[in-house]
Amino acid sequence: MPAPPHALAENLSGLDGIRHGFFGRRGGVSTGFYESLNIGQGSDDDAQAIRDNRDLVRDAMGAEKLLSCFQVHSAKTVTVTEPWHSRPQADAMVTAVPGLALCILSADCVPVLFADANAKIIGAAHAGWKGALSGVCEATIAAMEEIGAERELISAAIGPAIQQESYEVGPEFRDTFVGEHEWTDRLFKAGRDDRSHFDLTGYVETVLRREGLNAVENLGHDTCSMEDQYFSNRRRNHRGESDYGRNGSVIVLEG
Repeated sequence: MPAPPHALAENLSGLDGIRHGFFGRRGGVSTGFYESLNIGQGSDDDAQAIRDNRDLVRDAMGAEKLLSCFQVHSAKTVTVTEPWHSRPQADAMVTAVPGLALCILSADCVPVLFADANAKIIGAAHAGWKGALSGVCEATIAAMEEIGAERELISAAIGPAIQQESYEVGPEFRDTFVGEHEWTDRLFKAGRDDRSHFDLTGYVETVLRREGLNAVENLGHDTCSMEDQYFSNRRRNHRGESDYGRNGSVIVLEG
Protein backbone atom coordinates (compact mmCIF):
# COMPACT_ATOMS: atom_id res chain seq x y z
CA MET A 1 0.00 0.00 0.00
CA PRO A 2 1.14 3.58 -0.54
CA ALA A 3 2.20 5.61 2.47
CA PRO A 4 -0.82 7.07 4.27
CA PRO A 5 -1.33 10.83 3.96
CA HIS A 6 -0.33 13.05 6.86
CA ALA A 7 -0.21 16.72 7.74
CA LEU A 8 3.02 18.55 8.51
CA ALA A 9 3.96 21.52 10.67
CA GLU A 10 6.12 24.11 8.96
CA ASN A 11 8.29 24.73 12.01
CA LEU A 12 9.25 21.07 12.27
CA SER A 13 9.52 20.40 8.54
CA GLY A 14 12.65 22.50 8.19
CA LEU A 15 14.58 20.79 10.96
CA ASP A 16 17.55 18.71 9.86
CA GLY A 17 17.52 15.03 10.82
CA ILE A 18 13.94 15.00 12.14
CA ARG A 19 10.81 13.55 10.55
CA HIS A 20 7.27 13.99 11.72
CA GLY A 21 3.68 13.55 10.63
CA PHE A 22 0.12 14.02 11.86
CA PHE A 23 -1.82 10.99 10.62
CA GLY A 24 -5.60 10.89 10.51
CA ARG A 25 -8.07 8.25 9.40
CA ARG A 26 -7.02 7.83 5.76
CA GLY A 27 -4.79 5.25 4.10
CA GLY A 28 -5.20 2.15 6.26
CA VAL A 29 -6.88 -1.25 6.26
CA SER A 30 -9.50 -1.04 9.03
CA THR A 31 -13.23 -1.07 8.36
CA GLY A 32 -16.47 0.08 10.02
CA PHE A 33 -16.07 2.67 12.79
CA TYR A 34 -12.32 2.39 12.32
CA GLU A 35 -12.07 3.14 8.62
CA SER A 36 -9.30 3.12 7.81
CA LEU A 37 -5.98 4.08 9.49
CA ASN A 38 -6.86 3.28 13.10
CA ILE A 39 -3.65 2.79 15.10
CA GLY A 40 -5.26 2.79 18.54
CA GLN A 41 -4.20 -0.26 20.53
CA GLY A 42 -6.90 0.53 23.06
CA SER A 43 -9.74 0.30 20.56
CA ASP A 44 -11.84 -2.79 19.84
CA ASP A 45 -10.71 -2.89 16.23
CA ASP A 46 -9.25 -6.07 14.74
CA ALA A 47 -5.82 -6.53 16.32
CA GLN A 48 -4.13 -7.47 13.05
CA ALA A 49 -5.59 -4.43 11.30
CA ILE A 50 -4.18 -2.20 14.04
CA ARG A 51 -0.76 -3.82 13.67
CA ASP A 52 -0.87 -3.41 9.89
CA ASN A 53 -1.87 0.25 10.22
CA ARG A 54 0.91 0.92 12.72
CA ASP A 55 3.39 -0.71 10.32
CA LEU A 56 2.18 1.64 7.57
CA VAL A 57 2.81 4.66 9.81
CA ARG A 58 6.19 3.34 10.96
CA ASP A 59 7.32 2.78 7.39
CA ALA A 60 6.07 6.20 6.29
CA MET A 61 8.30 7.71 8.96
CA GLY A 62 11.28 5.54 8.02
CA ALA A 63 11.48 4.36 11.63
CA GLU A 64 12.67 1.12 13.18
CA LYS A 65 9.97 1.06 15.87
CA LEU A 66 6.71 2.91 16.48
CA LEU A 67 6.17 3.43 20.21
CA SER A 68 3.00 4.52 22.00
CA CYS A 69 2.22 4.72 25.71
CA PHE A 70 -0.81 3.49 27.61
CA GLN A 71 -2.17 7.02 27.96
CA VAL A 72 -3.86 7.89 31.26
CA HIS A 73 -4.45 11.69 31.07
CA SER A 74 -1.53 12.48 33.35
CA ALA A 75 1.65 14.55 33.32
CA LYS A 76 3.86 11.45 33.53
CA THR A 77 6.73 11.48 31.05
CA VAL A 78 9.09 8.64 30.12
CA THR A 79 12.58 8.89 28.65
CA VAL A 80 12.89 6.29 25.90
CA THR A 81 16.26 4.58 25.52
CA GLU A 82 15.12 1.38 23.81
CA PRO A 83 11.92 -0.19 22.44
CA TRP A 84 9.51 -1.66 24.96
CA HIS A 85 7.33 -4.75 24.78
CA SER A 86 4.75 -3.56 27.32
CA ARG A 87 3.43 -0.01 27.03
CA PRO A 88 4.20 2.17 30.09
CA GLN A 89 1.41 4.21 31.62
CA ALA A 90 2.39 7.75 30.65
CA ASP A 91 1.29 10.63 28.47
CA ALA A 92 4.57 11.91 27.11
CA MET A 93 7.84 10.56 25.79
CA VAL A 94 11.27 12.02 25.05
CA THR A 95 14.28 10.43 23.39
CA ALA A 96 17.69 11.05 21.88
CA VAL A 97 17.77 7.64 20.14
CA PRO A 98 17.46 7.63 16.34
CA GLY A 99 14.92 5.33 14.73
CA LEU A 100 12.48 5.23 17.64
CA ALA A 101 9.29 6.95 16.50
CA LEU A 102 7.29 8.52 19.32
CA CYS A 103 3.57 8.20 18.58
CA ILE A 104 0.77 9.99 20.41
CA LEU A 105 -2.72 8.54 20.03
CA SER A 106 -5.64 10.96 20.06
CA ALA A 107 -9.22 11.46 18.97
CA ASP A 108 -9.85 15.06 20.15
CA CYS A 109 -7.15 15.50 22.81
CA VAL A 110 -4.19 17.66 21.84
CA PRO A 111 -1.06 15.98 20.44
CA VAL A 112 2.13 18.03 20.75
CA LEU A 113 5.40 17.20 19.01
CA PHE A 114 8.67 18.72 20.22
CA ALA A 115 12.17 18.90 18.74
CA ASP A 116 15.53 20.44 19.56
CA ALA A 117 17.34 19.88 16.27
CA ASN A 118 20.61 21.19 17.65
CA ALA A 119 20.74 18.67 20.50
CA LYS A 120 18.99 15.93 18.46
CA ILE A 121 16.32 15.42 21.11
CA ILE A 122 12.62 14.96 20.45
CA GLY A 123 9.46 14.67 22.52
CA ALA A 124 5.75 13.96 22.14
CA ALA A 125 2.89 14.69 24.52
CA HIS A 126 -0.79 13.74 24.83
CA ALA A 127 -2.57 16.78 26.27
CA GLY A 128 -6.18 16.10 27.04
CA TRP A 129 -7.66 18.74 29.31
CA LYS A 130 -6.68 16.82 32.46
CA GLY A 131 -3.12 16.22 31.32
CA ALA A 132 -2.74 19.75 30.01
CA LEU A 133 -3.97 21.25 33.28
CA SER A 134 -1.73 18.97 35.34
CA GLY A 135 1.35 20.01 33.37
CA VAL A 136 2.14 17.40 30.73
CA CYS A 137 3.63 19.97 28.35
CA GLU A 138 5.80 21.48 31.07
CA ALA A 139 6.93 18.00 32.11
CA THR A 140 7.88 17.10 28.54
CA ILE A 141 10.03 20.20 28.16
CA ALA A 142 11.74 19.51 31.50
CA ALA A 143 12.42 15.89 30.51
CA MET A 144 13.98 17.05 27.24
CA GLU A 145 16.20 19.45 29.16
CA GLU A 146 17.33 16.65 31.45
CA ILE A 147 18.88 14.81 28.50
CA GLY A 148 20.48 17.86 26.95
CA ALA A 149 17.90 19.99 25.13
CA GLU A 150 17.85 23.77 25.46
CA ARG A 151 14.42 25.24 26.09
CA GLU A 152 14.83 28.24 23.83
CA LEU A 153 15.82 25.96 20.93
CA ILE A 154 12.83 23.63 21.22
CA SER A 155 10.23 23.82 18.46
CA ALA A 156 6.72 22.57 19.24
CA ALA A 157 3.82 21.74 16.93
CA ILE A 158 0.22 21.35 18.12
CA GLY A 159 -1.54 18.80 15.95
CA PRO A 160 -5.15 17.98 15.06
CA ALA A 161 -7.47 18.26 18.06
CA ILE A 162 -10.94 19.44 18.98
CA GLN A 163 -11.21 23.18 18.32
CA GLN A 164 -13.17 25.80 20.22
CA GLU A 165 -16.29 25.78 18.04
CA SER A 166 -16.71 22.03 18.64
CA TYR A 167 -15.75 21.92 22.32
CA GLU A 168 -18.79 22.74 24.43
CA VAL A 169 -18.24 22.49 28.20
CA GLY A 170 -20.22 23.10 31.38
CA PRO A 171 -19.74 25.75 34.08
CA GLU A 172 -17.88 23.36 36.39
CA PHE A 173 -15.26 22.82 33.67
CA ARG A 174 -14.74 26.57 33.34
CA ASP A 175 -14.52 26.97 37.10
CA THR A 176 -11.79 24.31 37.22
CA PHE A 177 -9.57 26.08 34.71
CA VAL A 178 -10.17 29.66 35.83
CA GLY A 179 -9.71 28.61 39.44
CA GLU A 180 -6.30 27.19 38.56
CA HIS A 181 -5.22 29.89 36.08
CA GLU A 182 -7.17 33.13 36.03
CA TRP A 183 -5.78 34.02 32.60
CA THR A 184 -7.72 31.14 31.02
CA ASP A 185 -10.97 33.12 31.29
CA ARG A 186 -10.25 34.58 27.85
CA LEU A 187 -10.22 31.08 26.33
CA PHE A 188 -13.93 30.53 27.01
CA LYS A 189 -16.59 31.80 24.63
CA ALA A 190 -20.24 31.99 25.68
CA GLY A 191 -22.50 29.26 24.32
CA ARG A 192 -26.11 28.23 24.88
CA ASP A 193 -27.56 28.57 28.38
CA ASP A 194 -24.76 28.09 30.92
CA ARG A 195 -22.44 26.37 28.46
CA SER A 196 -19.18 27.67 27.04
CA HIS A 197 -16.83 26.76 24.22
CA PHE A 198 -13.26 26.18 25.36
CA ASP A 199 -10.12 26.77 23.29
CA LEU A 200 -8.04 23.77 24.41
CA THR A 201 -5.38 24.15 21.73
CA GLY A 202 -5.16 27.84 22.62
CA TYR A 203 -4.52 26.83 26.22
CA VAL A 204 -1.73 24.47 25.18
CA GLU A 205 -0.20 27.08 22.88
CA THR A 206 -0.24 29.68 25.64
CA VAL A 207 1.40 27.28 28.09
CA LEU A 208 4.17 26.47 25.61
CA ARG A 209 4.91 30.14 25.03
CA ARG A 210 4.79 30.93 28.75
CA GLU A 211 7.33 28.12 29.22
CA GLY A 212 9.77 30.00 27.01
CA LEU A 213 9.43 28.21 23.68
CA ASN A 214 9.97 30.58 20.76
CA ALA A 215 8.86 28.39 17.86
CA VAL A 216 5.29 27.16 18.43
CA GLU A 217 2.89 26.23 15.64
CA ASN A 218 -0.81 25.33 15.96
CA LEU A 219 -2.21 23.47 12.95
CA GLY A 220 -5.79 24.39 13.87
CA HIS A 221 -7.29 21.19 12.43
CA ASP A 222 -10.60 20.30 14.11
CA THR A 223 -10.86 16.55 14.65
CA CYS A 224 -14.57 16.81 15.46
CA SER A 225 -15.72 18.70 12.37
CA MET A 226 -13.22 17.32 9.82
CA GLU A 227 -14.92 13.91 9.62
CA ASP A 228 -13.30 12.78 6.38
CA GLN A 229 -9.83 13.32 7.78
CA TYR A 230 -9.85 12.54 11.50
CA PHE A 231 -11.29 10.27 14.18
CA SER A 232 -13.19 12.04 16.97
CA ASN A 233 -14.49 10.77 20.29
CA ARG A 234 -16.80 13.79 20.69
CA ARG A 235 -18.37 13.07 17.30
CA ARG A 236 -18.70 9.41 18.27
CA ASN A 237 -20.58 10.45 21.43
CA HIS A 238 -22.92 12.71 19.45
CA ARG A 239 -23.83 9.75 17.25
CA GLY A 240 -24.03 7.14 19.99
CA GLU A 241 -21.46 4.90 18.32
CA SER A 242 -19.84 2.21 20.45
CA ASP A 243 -16.18 2.93 19.70
CA TYR A 244 -13.82 5.08 17.64
CA GLY A 245 -10.41 5.02 16.00
CA ARG A 246 -7.31 6.95 17.03
CA ASN A 247 -5.23 9.42 15.07
CA GLY A 248 -1.45 9.23 15.30
CA SER A 249 1.02 12.09 15.76
CA VAL A 250 4.56 10.91 15.20
CA ILE A 251 8.12 12.25 15.43
CA VAL A 252 11.42 10.44 14.90
CA LEU A 253 15.14 11.18 14.75
CA GLU A 254 16.71 9.95 11.55
CA GLY A 255 19.43 7.35 11.95
